[in-house]
Amino acid sequence: MKRNRILKMVLTVAVLAAIVVCALCMADGTQTGGFRESIWALVPPIIAIALALITKEVYSSLLVGIVFGGLLYSNFNFEGTINHVLSDGIVSVLSDSYNVGILVFLVVLGAMVSLMNRAGGSAAFGRWASTHIKSRVGAQLATVALGVLIFIDDYFNCLTVGSVMRPVTDKHNISRAKLAYLIDATAAPICIIAPVSSWAAAVSSYVEEGNGLQLFIKAIPFNFYAILTIAMMIILAIFKMDFGPMAKHERNAEKGDIFSGLQTYADAASEKANPRGRVPDLILPIIVLIVSCVIGMIYSGGFFSGESFIAAFSNSDASVGLMIGSSAALIFTLIYYFCRRLMSFRELMGSIPEGFKSMVPAILILTFAWSLKAMTDSLGAADYVASLVKASAGGFRSFLPAVVFLIGCFLSFATGTSWGTFGILIPITLSVFPLSDPLGVVCISACMAGAVCGDHCSPISDTTIMASAGAQCDHVTHVSTQLPYAIVAAAVSFVGYIIAGFVPNALIVLPISLALMVATLLTMRVVTQKKVAAK
Repeated sequence: MKRNRILKMVLTVAVLAAIVVCALCMADGTQTGGFRESIWALVPPIIAIALALITKEVYSSLLVGIVFGGLLYSNFNFEGTINHVLSDGIVSVLSDSYNVGILVFLVVLGAMVSLMNRAGGSAAFGRWASTHIKSRVGAQLATVALGVLIFIDDYFNCLTVGSVMRPVTDKHNISRAKLAYLIDATAAPICIIAPVSSWAAAVSSYVEEGNGLQLFIKAIPFNFYAILTIAMMIILAIFKMDFGPMAKHERNAEKGDIFSGLQTYADAASEKANPRGRVPDLILPIIVLIVSCVIGMIYSGGFFSGESFIAAFSNSDASVGLMIGSSAALIFTLIYYFCRRLMSFRELMGSIPEGFKSMVPAILILTFAWSLKAMTDSLGAADYVASLVKASAGGFRSFLPAVVFLIGCFLSFATGTSWGTFGILIPITLSVFPLSDPLGVVCISACMAGAVCGDHCSPISDTTIMASAGAQCDHVTHVSTQLPYAIVAAAVSFVGYIIAGFVPNALIVLPISLALMVATLLTMRVVTQKKVAAK
């Protein structure tokens, strides 16, 4: 342990020293804006991610990345850096109405989770589930099934599935790291293959001539990463296999330590439950929440002003819809619990700040992640990547889907945003391929798959952050345990896109990719078993 700590300290010092050397070497003679639209625009998020994985501490790592982005933008001018980091970074993202709506949604969900725990609804559901879900396999499959059913929005998916399934997975000694992975792997991956979702609306908005939804549906069978990730979860659960850091967490969980010593959300876990709580005290607020959020989203898209349901979803503002829907659900929950006399008025009101406190870690990480994205945006990271893709698009047509997938992975991983990656890569792909070209559909799907893959891996992704919050799992633990699984799915998807570049037929390529995934997982299982036996 001591040796590992020394190694982490040495690596951290080396990264920070490299930053200082770069600053000293380049502060002289570089004109303002000299770092814009260059490889330097991607350095701040890379630094933040590297430090987070080395130090296992996400707040300081993000802050270092933000400051370095400010230094590059201001050409290492002290006053300019401070102004850019605070005014154009932290203050700017907290002034953005979309971001504020997401934060309100987080706080309201935190309050609802606190209410459901105190009212005894979560405990009652756990008791009910223990009589119907009788194995670790069943608990994992139930989590996956619920995640698949809640396909409307990834933010909503993460927090809802987490609050409902935590009592069940805890009962069966499933680690919080595994729960966080199951939540994260059914959030963005299911949303990106669901035609009625906020993600389908986002992707459709980047396609002109009103063909967005049609193109999205055509691209679904080629979205290998999303499909393979869902298949991978089911295979891992049924065959009881885990590898990498996750295997250690699962072994600890079977012995009763579901946190592996890292209980970030200790206060939330220790809330006292009302013994009079019943299963409907959890289910009814969740149903109202789902219905209210759907109504809120179509309202924001103009459904009640005459738009069709599909058009309203395409035009919806997820931030506004989720904020309205969650607020309505919170009001209903307060009234319902008061009428049921499960909690006094004082206890009801006391749960709201408790819920806020439970979401503080997620809110802090989200704020820093958004600020880091603001730094990369100001440095022109998107324009730099766009120029690279355009420059290389015509040279190797058949390999382009695989290349686009890799670029989407890297860009989404570095910036922590899949929607931003869509906005960059989809218009470029459409400029290279007409909508009638079969390879164009494959490339569009590769854009979406790469964006979801990078988002799934990135510690600064808002979906990854909220999956940690939904599972009440230490964030860096979630990232480090999920990463090997995501890399395996990405590697198989990459091979699938190479094949699809030459044979753009999903009926042929998708079964081959699924077979390759099964073979890879079985190989990983054998290797893991040999390592355990050797110990």
